[in-house]
Amino acid sequence: MKLRLIATAADRALLDSAGETRTLRWIMAVMLFLTVLAAAFGLGALAAAQTLDRQLAGKLTVQIVEADAAAREALAGRVLAAVRALPEVSAARPVDRAELARLLRPWLGVDGADPDLPIPAMIDVQLASPAGLTRVSVAIRQVAPGARIDRYEAWMSPVARFMRTMIALAGALVLVMAAAAATVVVLAARAGLDAHRETIAMLHLLGTTDAQIARLFQRRIALETLYGGIAGAVLALALIALIGGEIAGLGAELVSGVRFGLRDWMVLIALPILFALLATLAARLAVERVLGRTP
Repeated sequence: MKLRLIATAADRALLDSAGETRTLRWIMAVMLFLTVLAAAFGLGALAAAQTLDRQLAGKLTVQIVEADAAAREALAGRVLAAVRALPEVSAARPVDRAELARLLRPWLGVDGADPDLPIPAMIDVQLASPAGLTRVSVAIRQVAPGARIDRYEAWMSPVARFMRTMIALAGALVLVMAAAAATVVVLAARAGLDAHRETIAMLHLLGTTDAQIARLFQRRIALETLYGGIAGAVLALALIALIGGEIAGLGAELVSGVRFGLRDWMVLIALPILFALLATLAARLAVERVLGRTP
C-alpha cells in the first residue's frame, strides 16, 4: 500500500474544506499522548517486575529463634556451616545484630539495640538455583528443626500480583485507545464523504473508481493521524523523560528498576506509526463500504 508523505492538492481539496482532518489531527494528538503514557506505564511496570524477579529469585532468610543467646549463636553457626556446604547455595551470610537493631528501630526505638533483647539470629541465603530450595530446607531442618525459612518471593508476591495487574491494565488501555482511534477515523471518513458527496459524484462521472477515491481519503487521514500522533507522542515522551529523572532521584530499590531499554523506547516511538497504519486501514474499509452502497 503506497503512502505519500506530502499531501497533494487533490487531497486538500477533498477534505480540508470541511475541516474534518484538522480536527482529527488534534484528536489523534491527544489520543497518542494518552496511549504513549499508558504504554510507558505498562513497560515501566514490566521492567520493575523483571528487576524484582531477578533480585529475589532464589533468596531466602533463615531465622533461628532461641531464648538463650549462647545456644542461639551456636545453632546459627551450625546452620550456616551446613548451608555453605551445599552445592545448591551460592552464598550465605549471617545478618549482623547491629543491622537487625537498625531495622527494628522504627518499631522498638533504642530498645532494639538492647543486648538483652532476644532477637532471632538470621542468615541470608542465596541459592544457585531456585530448584535447590527443597534440599536446602531439609538440610536446615536437620540441624535446627525449629528454624523458620522465609522466601523473599513469598513476601513480595502481593507486589508481584499488583504489577501484573497494572501491566494488563496498561495493555488493555492501549487496545481501547487503538479501538477508539479506529472509530474516530471511521467517523471522520464518513463525515468527509457526506460533506463532499457532490464532488465524489462528479469524480465518478469523470471515471474515477471507488478505490481511487478511497486512496485519497486514506492517505489524507493517515497523514493527519501521523502528524497528530507524532506531536502527542513527543509531548508524552518529554513527560516520561521528566518523570524518569524524578524516579532516578528517589533512590528507592523498587522504583530503581523502572528503567527503559532500547526495546521499550522503540515501542513507544513506533506507536504513532502503528496508529497511522491502523487509521489507513480503517479509513479505506469505511470509505469502500460507504461507496459500495452508493448507487
